[in-house]
Amino acid sequence: MSPAPESKQDRRPPYQHAADELRRDILQGRIKPGEQMPSIRELQERFGVANMTARGALNVLRDEGLIYTIHGRGSFVADHGAAGEFSVGYTPPAWYLANRDKTPPQAEQTEGSPDGSEATGATLTEMLTALRDELRALSADHQELRREVEELKSQQSKSQP
Repeated sequence: MSPAPESKQDRRPPYQHAADELRRDILQGRIKPGEQMPSIRELQERFGVANMTARGALNVLRDEGLIYTIHGRGSFVADHGAAGEFSVGYTPPAWYLANRDKTPPQAEQTEGSPDGSEATGATLTEMLTALRDELRALSADHQELRREVEELKSQQSKSQP
């Protein structure tokens, strides 16, 4: 049921191949932050895999912090910077770090100070994480409202003579 791997030497499971392609789509901007991920059924058709394999691919991306799931609504792409910077708490897989382009990462522009700024940094990280979570929830609500508007428009057009 699973498609043959691209290379006979690459014996990774099919869910990893699907996760890799979806990760590329996200990082290259084909699926934008806040957009809903394809459904499990769509992933099954796209990759020619079973239900659990498609779910496994989404689980990998969720564990990496690239997507988040809202029960009853679906999975959505998490926010990341325009330069491909990862969201707070995202840890890219080791193979990605080993194979990405060799450009040096941007240096952080924070200065250490003995006045307890490390504690402030931790608080800032917590605040950013809370804001990110709030934005995710608002994005999901926005998607839901869009669907409701489309449904209302279609009902209205059906009821008009």
